[in-house]
Amino acid sequence: MARRLVFRVLSRIKGGTIELVEPDGRRFTFGDPATGLRAEVRAHSWGFHTAFLRGTVGLGESYRDGLWDTDDQVALTRIGCRNMAGLDAWRRRFNPVLTPFNQLVRRVPRNSRKAARRHISSHYDLGNDLFALFLDESMMYSSAWFTDPEATLAEAQEARLDRVCQALELGPDDHLLEIGTGWGGLAVHAASRYGCRVTTTTISEEQRDGALRRVADAGVSDLVTVLLEDYRDLRGRYDKLVSIEMIEAVGWQYFDTYFRRCSELLEPDGLMFLQAITIDDRAYDIEKAAKSFANTLIFPGGCLPSTEVIQGCVASSTDMSTIWVDDISPHYAETIKRWRDRFNKNSDLAAELGYDEAFQRVWTLWLSMSEAGFRERRLRDMQMLFAKPERKPALEGVSRSFEPLHQGGR
Repeated sequence: MARRLVFRVLSRIKGGTIELVEPDGRRFTFGDPATGLRAEVRAHSWGFHTAFLRGTVGLGESYRDGLWDTDDQVALTRIGCRNMAGLDAWRRRFNPVLTPFNQLVRRVPRNSRKAARRHISSHYDLGNDLFALFLDESMMYSSAWFTDPEATLAEAQEARLDRVCQALELGPDDHLLEIGTGWGGLAVHAASRYGCRVTTTTISEEQRDGALRRVADAGVSDLVTVLLEDYRDLRGRYDKLVSIEMIEAVGWQYFDTYFRRCSELLEPDGLMFLQAITIDDRAYDIEKAAKSFANTLIFPGGCLPSTEVIQGCVASSTDMSTIWVDDISPHYAETIKRWRDRFNKNSDLAAELGYDEAFQRVWTLWLSMSEAGFRERRLRDMQMLFAKPERKPALEGVSRSFEPLHQGGR
């Protein structure tokens, strides 16, 4: 039964070719060879078919456990992305997490302060040594900005940080609030290059400790304050606010709360810069209700917003207005490719540090799936600038160094 359903799904594949090699060696080809994209999937166990029907969670867990392999993870996922309209319809019919009971359970808020700390810790407190295996020396865990295709990852990350700071028009008179510290790269950059005060907060102890060391090493302890606080508990008013790829950990039940709190923390003429990984608007409802590879094995409690949802929350829950929106997805695809290459290159070192083969298989698959998602625009990385009501437009020439891309990126 499971095998028959898998073949029915695969028989409708478009935009690429998948060659399935079953445990007994038989080969079956699905899709359109003329499109160029191809991937071979080699099933090592007959349990592969049942795992396939469990969606990305089943595929991820079975890949972790060695039930199947592929010669091209990125191509395989890109083909999947090209067929998501049909697969989403299939998921609505067969995915057990979409039963009325499970939909009701998913509506229960899951990112309370205590739960949020637990979820963040499960990912970011795996160990700074893990992230150092694939991030560049800046330890920026978000999309870089490649002004030059030949730029190193560190150069592209520095270019992205400048882009953020220039969009916010940062200067020595500003007090910047950062929600989501990471390892302190943006806070240090803003303080050392633009002279502003920075208060930055995280709920990851590993990241807090790493950020404190980075701030001290950079000699900006007098300008940067690192907090270990939930965004909901922050107090005070700030001139500017920045949040880089943190909203994905908020949980969809709290999106309105998140933007309302950001707005309340800004001065009446303040600016907010948001960088967010988003899901296709048309897929948001099914993704927020479903268990996925990412929110089960990588980011527990996570949920990607859509651009439409973000703008709706800003409009309904704040007094901010949208200044511009920019899609930098191609830059993220290249960033993740660099991360994936570095992670694979350091696989032996990862093993020495205690990250076994199963762990590495999960992470290489996740990096590949993420890269593919951005290349096919199933996922997008959006930069957005919001302004409070009393914010006046910059004087002519003030922000010419910052030039957002046209809508849709490049």
